[in-house]
Amino acid sequence: MSRALGIKALLFDVFGTVVDWRGSVIREAAAFGRLYGIDADWQAFADAWRGKYGPFMDKVRSAALPWTNLDGLHRLALEELLAEFGIEGVSDSAKAELNLAWHRLDPWPDAPAGLARLKARFIIAAMSNGNVALMTNLARYAGLPWDCILGAELARAYKPDPRTYLTGVQLLGLQPAEAMMVAAHPGDLQAAAALGLRTALVPRPLERGRAAAPEPIATESFDVVAADFRDLAAQLGG
Repeated sequence: MSRALGIKALLFDVFGTVVDWRGSVIREAAAFGRLYGIDADWQAFADAWRGKYGPFMDKVRSAALPWTNLDGLHRLALEELLAEFGIEGVSDSAKAELNLAWHRLDPWPDAPAGLARLKARFIIAAMSNGNVALMTNLARYAGLPWDCILGAELARAYKPDPRTYLTGVQLLGLQPAEAMMVAAHPGDLQAAAALGLRTALVPRPLERGRAAAPEPIATESFDVVAADFRDLAAQLGG
């Protein structure tokens, strides 16, 4: 199938698609609580932190904030979050360490081996809203064998801004149709498809926890729909 589609590179959304952000941030926040003797609903804390992700990126998109990378936006969101949860007296150094929770996210079980299989046939790259330092540390922590890290910081624009996808494709010396965006989120794929990229949907029904019912997805608009990265590799001939 990959030859028929003319694909040379796979570009991956990372948060939720490659790594389990929610379970990992809950773990990191709970460890923070134990260390500093703070009791809180850490599941709600993780969900609320992620809930600020879009609104803070919107502030950059609207120029209410100057360009700020995702580590910076996570830190701004954390300041609000601690106040909302009534958590006081946390030092700047402790906040900085907690903010690095996003650098220590566990991969979905199929991700490292599945990516290695895909890397044997394609360029594989992160196409994330995460900044380069974040993505580099995360790759080392989670064993993600990227060929390179692309995305928001290089384009100075957050997905789904067309500049994010097109800058990555151009830096690889490719045409949009030679790249496939891989994501668990239909909106990410639809934005990429509108620019001529191929698309692969890899649903992650546990992204928001077992209690959250995944939203139904109309799958017919994507080039490939795969159960996980091993299945994606098999469907693409790997």
